[in-house]
This record gives sequence, C-alpha cells and structure tokens, in this order.
Amino acid sequence: MEKSLLEGSKNIHFIGMGGIGVSAIARMMLAEGKHVSGSDIARSEITDELQKLGASFQVGQSADMIPGNTDLVIYTPAVVVYDPKLLDILKEKKIMALTYPEALHEISKNKYTIAVSGTHGKTTTTAMIAQVMLDAGLDPTVIVGSFLKDQKSNFIAGKSKYFIVEACEYRRSFLNIKPKIALITNIDNDHLDYYKDMEDIQNAFKEFITEVPKDGFVVTHTKDKMIAPVLKNISAQIIDSEKFIDETLKLKAPGKHNIQNASLVLAVASILGIDGKNAKKSLENFAGTWRRFEYKGTTKKGTIVYDDYGHHPTEVKATLSGAREFFGTKKIVVAFQPHLYSRTKLLINDFAHAFVDADEVLIAPIYAAREKFDPTVSSKILAEKINDLFGQASAKAIDFQSFEEIEGYLRKNLEKDDVLITMGAGDIYKIGEDILK
Repeated sequence: MEKSLLEGSKNIHFIGMGGIGVSAIARMMLAEGKHVSGSDIARSEITDELQKLGASFQVGQSADMIPGNTDLVIYTPAVVVYDPKLLDILKEKKIMALTYPEALHEISKNKYTIAVSGTHGKTTTTAMIAQVMLDAGLDPTVIVGSFLKDQKSNFIAGKSKYFIVEACEYRRSFLNIKPKIALITNIDNDHLDYYKDMEDIQNAFKEFITEVPKDGFVVTHTKDKMIAPVLKNISAQIIDSEKFIDETLKLKAPGKHNIQNASLVLAVASILGIDGKNAKKSLENFAGTWRRFEYKGTTKKGTIVYDDYGHHPTEVKATLSGAREFFGTKKIVVAFQPHLYSRTKLLINDFAHAFVDADEVLIAPIYAAREKFDPTVSSKILAEKINDLFGQASAKAIDFQSFEEIEGYLRKNLEKDDVLITMGAGDIYKIGEDILK
C-alpha cells in the first residue's frame, strides 16, 4: 500500500481553515493526533470548533503565520485567486503543499472510496449514505460539504476501510479522487465561469468515472439525457438507480429530488450487501444536514422558518416544489441571495422560472464571493425578470439593498402559518436567525 503524504506529516498547517472541506481534513488530522494550525480571513463557528478540538488559529493568510516546524500545508484552491504569491513563498521555504482536492487524493488512494458527484444533491446524498453505513455498522470515514445534524460535524472518523466523500466538479477537482464506487446525482449547467459549455462539463464527469476500476461501480440515473452520453465506454459496472426508486419512502425532507437521491443510496447499500429494509429505515430516520431545507424554528407570531443552501435554478426549483408539496396552500415567502454575478447573469431566465412555487420572493444584493463587481446584472434586474414572468400586479418579487431592509419587511408582513425560506450559498441564513430572536 502506497504511503500517504498525510501519514508522514506531524505538523500540518491549513490555509482557508474555515472552509467546509478544508476544515473536515483538519478535524481528521486532529483525530489522528497530528499538530494542527491554520488561518482564514475571518473567525467562524467552524474555526472556533477546531480550536476547541486543539488546533491553533489566526485571522489572515500571510506566509508569516505558518509555524516554522510545519511539514505540510493544505490550502483551499481559492488562495491562488486571492494571493498567488503565497504559493511561491511556500516553494522558497521548501514546504510541501497540497490543495484540498490533492489532500482528498492522498486519503482516497488507500481506502474503499465512495465518491458522490453531481451538480445538485451531493451533500444530501453523501450524508444519506453515511447514515445508512453507520447504522449498518460499517464504520466509515466521512467528509461531507455540510454539518451532519446527528453528529454536528462535517467529518466522521471511521476505523474501517470505507471512505465516503463529496466530490466537487468545480475546476475538475473531483479528478483527484480515486473511487471504487462513483455516484452521479445529475449534470447541469453550473460553474460556467470555469467550464466552456455543457459538453465541457460532461467531459469532466466522464473523466471522473473513467477512474473507477473494472471491479468498481458507477451508480446513476442512466436514462437521464445529460448523464447517458457520459456513460459510454466505461469499464466499471454501471448501476441504474431507477431500479431502486421507492415512492413509499417517508423521508423527513420533502420533494421528488430527495426520493431520487435516496434511490442512489439504496443502490449503494445493495452493492455493499446492506439489507434493503434496514437501509430504508435508516433513510426514513435521516435528519438531514445543515442548510438543506433545514427547519430553523417558529417565530412568536407563528411563522415557520426554514433555510436552504440552494443557489442554482434547478436547486431552487426542486426545493420550492418540495416545499409546496409539503406545505400545501400556506403562503411561502423566499428571502433569496443570488450567488455570483456570472451565475446570476448567465442563468437569469432560469432563475425567474425557478420561483414559480413561491408567493413572494425578496431578493438580497448579489453575493460576489470570488468575483469582481459586474454592473450589468443585479438583484433589481432579477426581480424585474420574475415580475415580468408572473405579472407585475402580484408584486411577486421585490429587490432590497440590505438584509436589514428585508428583515424590516418580514417583521411587518409575516403572519401566523406563513412559511419563510431563506435561500442561497452566502450568509442569507442570518435573516432567519434574526427573525427568530
């Protein structure tokens, strides 16, 4: 068995330590008794928890923050965008460095790896597999892109050969993972700031599943028109998850998309020899993950508050369709924070159609994340698109300049039994938390 670079390192420094993926590996290294240090541009609940577990942490990302005895640096790929000189300094200091995806490669190469890919549904599906395998006593190691509610962590330290990991397609980072079982939940037109077009995205997924060995498995919805071309000439065994669809499953998270996610999980359970009835019971007990249609509470007025990470039109539409199915005729108000200028601009018509199941859409300023300001797209333009589609008289969409304005509007207008869903990949969830206080 090839020795992992992580095994041979005693002092590991993490840049971007507050990231959901990077922090999971930091937790893993702490659990293995390594000395862990790290930095990020701000403190967060994630960095506070790591400090409680024994990591040292500093705000910032200067090379001066890296301790002198560091054997290995693991960094978020975003560092290259924000501070390209940092990598040159690491080379000068002769400190070995890995990106987060490269670190996943080091972990996955010596494990029986189950990697969950797809444009939407990765986190929920990864967490569902973890639940089923934990309940079956298979003791997996798990890295997931959110917090598992029961474990209150994005990492589970297992002692078996199994490793379950969320495999992200952004910048083809999932090509670092070497899976025995690869899942594709779906393929959609996302990350078009990196990919040229849909064919480019499909080619990346094909590269990913080509890495699965002949005695491995690719689990997916084989008849999906976006996925079918990717499956041609694949040497691994292809498993059609549609054969595992069970409409009678009583999942806690509503929506047909979660039944689809569950079918992928039941297929994996079958491959691993887990009893189907037990797997279904685990899925019905699955509590969900942080920011995936997560129930946050009920206000003093009686408004029900949920939060969801959905930031792509397909995700938004699926979540709201499930919410409408779940809540029936109750008034659904969405506080939505668009994520990235490029995504909002490219998919603005799809976004306009995605809110069909909402009664009101309150749109916050665009969350820029890694991008520079683009004056050709805005929350106001998106609101106008939605209203053009559904009719101005309904005032279905309203744009706001700040979270404070949205909160003021909500406090005046939300009533008993109304449903508020905060939605987006940024910090929009804070609005729900404030409304509940």
